[in-house]
Amino acid sequence: MTYRAPVSDYQFIFDHIVDFSAVLNSESFSDVDQDTVLAILEEAGKLASDVIAPLDRGGDLNPAQLVDGVVKTSPGFADALGQVAEGGWIGMLASPDNGGMGLPLTVGTAVNDMMSGACLALSLYPLMCQGQIEALEHHASDDLKAVYLPKLVSGEWCGTMNLTEPGAGSDVGALRTKAERNGDGSYSITGQKIFITWGDNDFSENVCHLVLARLPDGAPGTKGISLFMVPKVIPNEDGSLGEKNSLHVVSLEHKLGIHGSPTCVMEYDGAKGWLVGEEHQGMKCMFTMMNNARLGVGVQGVGIAEAATQKALAYAQDRVQGKSPLGNEGAGIIDHADVRRMLATMRADTFVARSIALACGVALDLGRTVPEQQARGAFLIPIAKAFSTDIGHEVAQTGVQVHGGMGYIEETGAAQYARDARITSIYEGTNGIQAMDLVGRKLMDGGEAAFALLDEIETFAEAARAILPKRAIAVWNSAETLREGLETVLTLPMNDRFGVAVPFLRAFARVLGGYFHLKAAIAEGGDGPRSRLAAFYIKRMLPEHRALLAQVRLGAQDIYALSPEDLTV
Repeated sequence: MTYRAPVSDYQFIFDHIVDFSAVLNSESFSDVDQDTVLAILEEAGKLASDVIAPLDRGGDLNPAQLVDGVVKTSPGFADALGQVAEGGWIGMLASPDNGGMGLPLTVGTAVNDMMSGACLALSLYPLMCQGQIEALEHHASDDLKAVYLPKLVSGEWCGTMNLTEPGAGSDVGALRTKAERNGDGSYSITGQKIFITWGDNDFSENVCHLVLARLPDGAPGTKGISLFMVPKVIPNEDGSLGEKNSLHVVSLEHKLGIHGSPTCVMEYDGAKGWLVGEEHQGMKCMFTMMNNARLGVGVQGVGIAEAATQKALAYAQDRVQGKSPLGNEGAGIIDHADVRRMLATMRADTFVARSIALACGVALDLGRTVPEQQARGAFLIPIAKAFSTDIGHEVAQTGVQVHGGMGYIEETGAAQYARDARITSIYEGTNGIQAMDLVGRKLMDGGEAAFALLDEIETFAEAARAILPKRAIAVWNSAETLREGLETVLTLPMNDRFGVAVPFLRAFARVLGGYFHLKAAIAEGGDGPRSRLAAFYIKRMLPEHRALLAQVRLGAQDIYALSPEDLTV
């Protein structure tokens, strides 16, 4: 069984779940229409299914290696990424002024979902490039844009993001990498960075590193950090490649999963770099890249969930064990109640995670001109990142369980999804940090964006009572319970909010899931596969929100009541 991109699911969500028609009708994307979007999704689906997916297992078994200082990538990756570049997929979100397609982020999110499901290790390459392109479009000087953007958009060069350092971890402000002014407009960068995704390869003409570093007069913490473009090979004035820069790959990380992605320890030894944005404003520039990267990481979770579900479903249909409780002769284990429960849970949560990610994309696309939508997109980003990657991990683990003992055997491929998915809950800000962002910075508006979402859910559920009364009432009640939980969170001191941030985020996602499943059932007329899946979710999975919100009232006091000594019992 090989992965097949779920193009029809994207189309259904665009048509019935998220307000994608508003994106196409907006001034920003007036030259994009439904037919064009469908053609793009179908072409991306073919690339993901037929070219990228067959490389997934090989990349896991034959990981990237560092040989005599040169990164050797997994077999077939270079050719496949060449096709990704030739198809314009790396520059799909970039401005047409820079050679890009200028597509809505919503469409790019769907494409990244497909590529992640096909081969997560490979898909990280274009995702890093897309993020760097966006950061340069927003913050780089015209001279830097002229040199780097055409090459990055075409895929001739690739981009990375260098934040993390040994000993600093998520505390980016603790970085020690130094920058010094050279007096000619360039800077010398010295320091070491770790966990650099696709930090090098053996096929790109150049590798362009965005590096956070501190100038001698930079203030302590994040406020004194600057951002620099530090290329592997220094471009000449005419854009051709000149001399090699003073940087190198120290080693490759030996990871639990995504073996085909070369995750590098990078050393900069007086490497020449150029300022992106203003001095001491590096975090502002980097957050442009990180925000969309967080949505991109979210759909990595969705992609893994999709692939794991497809594999588990195929196995459950083919594997015959015991007598079918339904009396179906020769039926697979899918006839057993618990196996079908697991598969239904996997499919239902994959749909929820995908819908949240695409709803976030729609809000960010509309947010170009509508402030309220911009606020909605910002609010949804931590939910899309954290919930979707948690679900990717959980669904992959359930996929192993569906396979039984064979799931624990590497040859079946089920375990790879579980290993690959694990990192997504950690990088681009751990999911705990995402949850704290949700209850902290994202509620600085007094909950306005959150309350607006709840109003929308309740309005829809009220109207849906005429068609599906029981399910509509359940969704309306869940939104009202969540409203009460939100009001409670807003009264808590910040550290108490942090103590309940994770269950609050999960509860919000659960209620959004009820809303999206209800919309799917209504779109189908209340009778059909999506309606039956919606009934399963609303009856069995949505009630989880009540237990989650019960924790919100507790704050953090009972957590701190446990001393370190208590935890050693």
